[in-house]
Amino acid sequence: MRIFFKVNGQAVETEGSAVSRLSSFLRDVLGLTGVKEGCCEGECGACTVLLDGRPVNSCLVLTFQAAGREVITVEGLGGSGDLQNAFLQTGAVQCGYCAPGILMAAEGLLRAIPNPVEAEIRHALAGNICRCTGFETIVQAVAAHAAARQGTY
Repeated sequence: MRIFFKVNGQAVETEGSAVSRLSSFLRDVLGLTGVKEGCCEGECGACTVLLDGRPVNSCLVLTFQAAGREVITVEGLGGSGDLQNAFLQTGAVQCGYCAPGILMAAEGLLRAIPNPVEAEIRHALAGNICRCTGFETIVQAVAAHAAARQGTY
């Protein structure tokens, strides 16, 4: 079956497979290596993308389920003064393996709740595993970026 959807603002057309994971399609077919395949069970969050603006574990979404929808990966965030820069400025990135998934979970949160409190940030990031940072700097980065988006930083 032919599948049409958008990835990072670009139209994509592909043959759908009943067993193809969206994470594999994004990485292996489109070359969007910011999508990491960690556990392939929806436990680590490394493969988090936005699907119609909401964070999802792309390892749990079959490619055909993206038909007619919009997918945004970390490569689609970009821009100056962006969330990635907030992570870099606060030292929230260390090894970087989990960073794309955490960035996407944070972006999804900020789209839904533009000025979240700390508990909301922690809740939104709870599905992402990071073994390097201890999450304090990550929470600080998200809070700082939220404040900057609101013009209150």
